[in-house]
Amino acid sequence: MMIEIERKFLVTSDVFKTVAFAKNEIAQGYLNSTPERTVRVRIKGNSGFITVKGKGNASGMSRFEWEKEIALSDAKSLLELCESGVIMKTRYEIKVGNHVFEVDEFFGENEGLVVAEIELRSETESFEKPNWLGAEVTNDQRYYNAYLSKNPFKNWRKN
Repeated sequence: MMIEIERKFLVTSDVFKTVAFAKNEIAQGYLNSTPERTVRVRIKGNSGFITVKGKGNASGMSRFEWEKEIALSDAKSLLELCESGVIMKTRYEIKVGNHVFEVDEFFGENEGLVVAEIELRSETESFEKPNWLGAEVTNDQRYYNAYLSKNPFKNWRKN
């Protein structure tokens, strides 16, 4: 079974940008964004992807994930069919110890939000935490991209 194990954190400074080894612009939308299953279309650089994710477990760290690369032209067409609220972000990749953090800096309706994610082999795997890593938000659904597409950060960040 294809299980993604991931933890999410807020980011406290932009120091991560100085040590990133990769940077990509991402546009993504949702053909289905229900909590039980999401179907995402993503354009990352010059590549297209379609991803199906299942509902997270009780900790919010683990869930089913299936992803396939698709033609860029197909991804552009599918993005036109998506629910409203396309997510725009820049993704930075930073190696820290034996892991790679993906840091997403959001734009548009989610301007001001910066979230770091790390994929792990198990929920109990230890990892080095860089000094720019803030509070953990793994089990806070407000920080899921599918949620942000319908409830943008600009509408709730002051709550």
